Amino acid sequence: MDTEIINNIKVLAIDMINEAKKGHPGIALSSAPIIYTLFSRHLNINTNDLTWINRDRFIMSAGHGSALLYATLYMAGYPITLDDLKDFRKLDSKTPGHPEYGKTPGVECSTGPLGQGLATAVGMALANKIVQSRFYLKEKGRFGKVLREEILDHNIYVLCGDGDLMEGISYEAASFAGNLRLNNLIVLYDSNHMSMDGNTNMTFTENVLERFKALGWDTSIVNNGNDVEAISKAIERAKHEPKPSIIEIKTKLGDGLLKEGTKEVHSGPVSGEDAAVLKQKLGWNLTPFTVSERARNNFISQINSHSSKKYQEWADEYRRYVNEVLDGDNSAFNFLINKDNEININLDNWVIRDDEKLSTVESNKKLIDNIAKMMPNFIGGSADVNASTNTYISNGEDITINNYNARNIFFGVREHAMGAILNGLALEKFRVFGSTFLAFSDYLKPSIRMSSLMKLPVTYIFTNDSIEIGTDGPTHQPIEQLALLRATPNLNVFRPADFYETVGCWKYILSNKTTPNALVLSKTPINVFNKDSVDLVSKGAYIVRKEKNLHGIIIATGREVSIARRIAEQLYNESKLDIRVVSMPCQELFMMQDETYRNEILPKDVRTIVIEPSSSLSWYQFVYSKKFLLTLDEFGVSGKPTDVLKHFNYDFESLKKRVKDLL
Repeated sequence: MDTEIINNIKVLAIDMINEAKKGHPGIALSSAPIIYTLFSRHLNINTNDLTWINRDRFIMSAGHGSALLYATLYMAGYPITLDDLKDFRKLDSKTPGHPEYGKTPGVECSTGPLGQGLATAVGMALANKIVQSRFYLKEKGRFGKVLREEILDHNIYVLCGDGDLMEGISYEAASFAGNLRLNNLIVLYDSNHMSMDGNTNMTFTENVLERFKALGWDTSIVNNGNDVEAISKAIERAKHEPKPSIIEIKTKLGDGLLKEGTKEVHSGPVSGEDAAVLKQKLGWNLTPFTVSERARNNFISQINSHSSKKYQEWADEYRRYVNEVLDGDNSAFNFLINKDNEININLDNWVIRDDEKLSTVESNKKLIDNIAKMMPNFIGGSADVNASTNTYISNGEDITINNYNARNIFFGVREHAMGAILNGLALEKFRVFGSTFLAFSDYLKPSIRMSSLMKLPVTYIFTNDSIEIGTDGPTHQPIEQLALLRATPNLNVFRPADFYETVGCWKYILSNKTTPNALVLSKTPINVFNKDSVDLVSKGAYIVRKEKNLHGIIIATGREVSIARRIAEQLYNESKLDIRVVSMPCQELFMMQDETYRNEILPKDVRTIVIEPSSSLSWYQFVYSKKFLLTLDEFGVSGKPTDVLKHFNYDFESLKKRVKDLL
């Protein structure tokens, strides 16, 4: 029966690819025995309770194998129909070209960019370790020994290929996982030594298992990718190891096709002749989308035979825990079922003295410390720059192999993996942040894009936000990064001007569960200037200096808002130029406002100037011509901050003269 189910999965995947005239038949045939073995014998799921919080997670990191995944999910009894399989890669179907989170039942995260799925799974494994350490029953065993029974003890399984392991993000993430001994993470590596361009002996010749062993992983190998028993034994062994595990499974790309084992079977439809030969080899009906109900029912029965027992045991333990430990109040689990504790950010809790100067980096530190006290699922860390970004949660303790129940994550110098790990944590309902310098957001961009695609409320905190950092030089001075972030769909980019705007940013961030955010902060101490901005930040832009007779408008962000206010005041006193100053902490939110509000803040036919030390690309929509953009479109220079600002005519006097000349 194993063979019949595997063959049915294979032919369905090939029929889907041929119907769509596009897809990846190679992995569908090589990995079918792997995914079947996992689902039929190990993966604890409940297709009648898809959001069961203790289900095992399966991540198809090799997302180009989506046809294989969808065929398996259909055969396993998920709410996917044969018509859904026939609609593979069609508009608005449940079966898109690569797995998309929220679109297909059973898909735990969006995958496709290779390595991202594996790295995201590391975040999911860490999330499970954290909740394991928080929720458990204690029982006395023999000889008075105290035993712990975790309420949440699921595993994270990943199917990856050679391409995933070539990408640098997988190395970063695997190093992080090995360091924290995330033994609930099991990677199934389809090792077929073939990529789109040809045999991997041209590009990928290291000993993968030795590399992972050096990273602190348990390793094993299955030499026959069609041997269900051997694959199952390897998975069973991995479940009891004290380290994360990778199982290399030797396969043949496009197993059974006329050109099996070659790059030609990596992608594209299978010819009619080749498909017919394959089906004959498998003893299958030549009619497309033929399903053996016997095979499907048997597959579902196999899954239920191990999963239903696990589900019932968990339900009993959960009830005991709620009644015995939580006195009947299950609100501690709220965030895991997408019911975050409400955070009431009001000025009674967030007031500072009017004469107190704080950088937005310092302001942010005060805020995350207080948010952490009120929100148990609020955690984060930095890419080895806590001392600079100031994002360490006070009294939050450090997540280590001896203490997962903490709030501070040390990602190490691994920005790319940090973003994907944050995505994994967010998928498990944690509210997370990660920090580094704004110039290094480039390293994070692929993961930020995945946050935006999956609509995950991840907060990316970026400091060292302008040329004013000076002596670090052009490698660390951001220029194009803000424009790049603002060009990303479904990402809010905040650059607050003072303490109260920073409060307003977090107020909006915590109220929104479907949008990732970039919070861009400065180290320059700034006086507060408008308590009302806490609520006005949600508008994206608002007036911070109101004029009597409007001669022009300055739009500014971040620390340049206070500079713009000084310029406006001095020009009014010196020459009666009456300038409105608009703070625009978030372009995205401003453009979401109705036209009436936008015209009220930025009336048409008024000369408008932008002051921001970054690329001009995101600002043209607000001005008549480039000359009104006091921005930067060249790399910085190394020197003292004052000298660097003067070099670019960005010191106060130079900016003031440039504004006056324009008006």
